Formats: sequence, structure tokens, C-alpha cells
Amino acid sequence: MDKIILPQMEFMACHGVYAVEKKQPQLFRVRVTMEMDLMAAGLSDDLNDTVNYGETYLRIKKLVEENTFDLIEKLAAEIAQLVLQEKPVKSVTVQVEKAAAQVTPEISIPACVEITRTQK
Repeated sequence: MDKIILPQMEFMACHGVYAVEKKQPQLFRVRVTMEMDLMAAGLSDDLNDTVNYGETYLRIKKLVEENTFDLIEKLAAEIAQLVLQEKPVKSVTVQVEKAAAQVTPEISIPACVEITRTQK
């Protein structure tokens, strides 16, 4: 299966369980790998035969920055659901890294989740 990869999107957003995480924006890194057949696009050189990854990026940016979720698992699932709405996408793998996840009110560490979802 062919892939389009958005490897290193970075957003400042408020996601987390603790109150400080909901108020203070922090860095989130998102990687999205979309699997689909790219043969038609490779032959036609026509944007209509593939995913417009610029538009996809803007939709992901809006989702990440304008919503608040307790869990990065939920954020990853919402991104996956959004990407699967793209016409030729058959499956998507989403990785969300939170640069400073609060494990206690005093301690933060990097944390990352990766999920894969497919069209039904």
C-alpha cells in the first residue's frame, strides 16, 4: 500500500487531565501516515486523485488547537477519524507526542501514543 506521511506537525494546545494542562498550552507533535493507492495520482499528476495534505494539515491543526481532551489517546482517535474522511485513505496511523505530560502535579515526562485505524 502507498503512503502519504505528514511526519512532524507541531502544535501548541491544552490537553491533559490536570487543571494546569487545560490552561497552559504545551507542545504536541503529531505524525500521520495515510495509506492509500497512489497509482492514479502518479499517472495523472492531478490533485483530485490524491489527498490534499495541505488541507488535511489545516483540519488537524484546527482539531488539535481548538479542542481540549483529557487523554492523548482520545486526541489521536479524533485525528484518525478526521483523516479517514478523506476520499482515498484506506487506513491511517496517528502518533501523538506530548512533550511534557504531567504524571503527577510536580513531575512531567514526554509521552507518546500511536494508533492505527482502517476504513470499515
